[in-house]
Amino acid sequence: MKLIIGNKAYSSWSLRGWLACKQSGIPFEEVVVPLYDQEWEKRREGDEFAPSSGKVPILWDGEAVVWDSLAIVEYLNDKTGNTKFWPKDDAARAMARSMAAEMHSSFAALRRKHSMNIRQVYPPQKPDDDVLADLSRIMELWAQARARFGGEGEFLFCEFGAVDIMFAPVVTRIVTYSLPVPRFAEAYMMAVLQHPFMQDWIAAAQEEDWVIEQFEMAPA
Repeated sequence: MKLIIGNKAYSSWSLRGWLACKQSGIPFEEVVVPLYDQEWEKRREGDEFAPSSGKVPILWDGEAVVWDSLAIVEYLNDKTGNTKFWPKDDAARAMARSMAAEMHSSFAALRRKHSMNIRQVYPPQKPDDDVLADLSRIMELWAQARARFGGEGEFLFCEFGAVDIMFAPVVTRIVTYSLPVPRFAEAYMMAVLQHPFMQDWIAAAQEEDWVIEQFEMAPA
């Protein structure tokens, strides 16, 4: 398998696809392409990017090609016999899939106004009301998952899985912009950040030389 991703400092969807590949346990080649550099438009016109119209992440597995992070999760879930990503319990799995889908399609204000930048931590500022609404809903989801299905584990559904993968960039955004969260969320966020896969990604992001100025601006 070959996974093409963008800058590790900035590309939240790439992080999700990469975590999915790591979680699968299947060996894969990682290709990092710098977003928005001088070769970006030319590069995304190439055959490898054609299926996704130039978007990352994109996963090639022989003749099979998968783009979109949640689709990559599901593809790898199938390849690993439904054992690596979703809870076994029917009720837990139903909630987990719903949460992953909501993460995939929602929270536009948080994404737009607080882009991912793993290398920065900005002083706290009062978020806009629409961002606070997004955070409130996310905290509601996290609390429900932990209360119903967290058990003795550190993650939303006890063991690290697809839902934690989908929310991992949210965790980094909360840290980067010093966003307000209730105390119960701090332990979960720490578990995500301390996961070995996340530690590897964060270390690699710190070593990148690329800087994209539009993602280096703190909220006004």
